[in-house]
Amino acid sequence: MKFPKTIKTFCPVCRRHTEHSVSLVKKKARSKAHTMSQSAKRFKRKMKGYGSFPRPNPKGEGKPTKKVDLRLKCKECKKMHTKRGFRVKKFELVAKEK
Repeated sequence: MKFPKTIKTFCPVCRRHTEHSVSLVKKKARSKAHTMSQSAKRFKRKMKGYGSFPRPNPKGEGKPTKKVDLRLKCKECKKMHTKRGFRVKKFELVAKEK
């Protein structure tokens, strides 16, 4: 998918539609789970002792595509905000044609 490098969209800081520059941010590698969280403690307690895995095991490789992480930078106030990600296999930022 080809996406323009600059778009006109709503800026929550300026509170009006302004020109924004678009940049693609790489997703971070999956961070480590918090071992002391309530859900982790509950899971550990459930796994203790005899019994099978408490929830269905995921099958397959997961989703075929990842969501893109777009950062928009307002050209007037220079503040950054994110645009809701969407799934796409190929993503390319291109300059607007006149």
